[in-house]
This record gives sequence, C-alpha cells and structure tokens, in this order.
Amino acid sequence: MTYNKRAEGSRYEQTAGEYLEEQGYEIICFNYRCRTGEIDIIAKDGEYLVFCEVKYRRDASKGYPSEAVDARKRQVLVKCAMYYVTVNKLADAPCRFDVIAILGGEISHIKNAFEC
Repeated sequence: MTYNKRAEGSRYEQTAGEYLEEQGYEIICFNYRCRTGEIDIIAKDGEYLVFCEVKYRRDASKGYPSEAVDARKRQVLVKCAMYYVTVNKLADAPCRFDVIAILGGEISHIKNAFEC
C-alpha cells in the first residue's frame, strides 16, 4: 500500500472546512492555485475574507503543525492572497490569515495568525 500525501492533505483540509462551517464561516473554495502558490481554504467570516493554511501532524514528535507555517510559507500565502484579491476585484475587502492546526484529532484555530 502506497502513502498518498495529497489525499491525506485533502482529507484534513475537508475536516478543517467542516470545522470552519460549524463556526459560521462560508467556504469560498478549497485549494486555490495560482502562479505564485496555493491557499488551502478561502472563506468568509462576516465581512472578512479569510485565507487559511491547514497543517496536520499525527503527533508532536516533528513539532507542532502551526510551526510549519514559517516565513517562506507566509510569503507564498500573502502573494497568493494578493493575486486572488486583485483578480476578483476585492481590493477593499478586509482580509486576514488564519492557520488551522490539526494535531492528532485536535483542531486549533489561530485567527489572524500573521499579518502582511
């Protein structure tokens, strides 16, 4: 049996999306891709356009999931978000970046995890 990292990632992104919907978010899309990178989930939280990065770890032996959203990853997310906002003519929309960290079966939601 081969390990499919993309399928596992998609499963946890769906879990994170369901969690966000339970919190009252409206999911706009999963896996938004553009020439600068990818954003796992784009959602609406009230007036905010929320760009979410989802990270999963089976356990903390390799660090906590949120630690994987380093400066390089944040830069990719910001560029991708800027592209999305520009293409969709949403320049006036308030935006934020959230991280959904899944450790084992526990979900942590870090709102406004970083700023651009």
